[in-house]
Amino acid sequence: KTTLKKHFCRKDNLILLEIEALKLKNLILETLEDSKALDPVAIDVNKYGVFTDYIVVSSGTSNRHIHSISNAIIRSIKEKSFSVLGVEGKSSEDWVLVDAGDVVIHIMNEEARKFYDLEGLWDID
Repeated sequence: KTTLKKHFCRKDNLILLEIEALKLKNLILETLEDSKALDPVAIDVNKYGVFTDYIVVSSGTSNRHIHSISNAIIRSIKEKSFSVLGVEGKSSEDWVLVDAGDVVIHIMNEEARKFYDLEGLWDID
């Protein structure tokens, strides 16, 4: 009985964690839309057992737009009481990465996005 109860508790916790990751992904996609980001794509990588549940890739029209989008994402994440674990590329002109734990967000210019092709790398299906 105890083992069965522990199994259900773990399963319930996993479901709650998946729901939180989904809420975070949806918040980020909303923020990208509000920020006029180009072609946002969310890739579910949870099934690969990697470091995150979702990878979101989007483009900006300029360096200023890319940084504006990343700032909006960071603000939205914090306002909804999620955590930002790290930000890379703040001094870069072509790519900013925001690590929100369950969701990793890449905001790039079009050339970097085509060159690195993260969608092709991760969307194996």
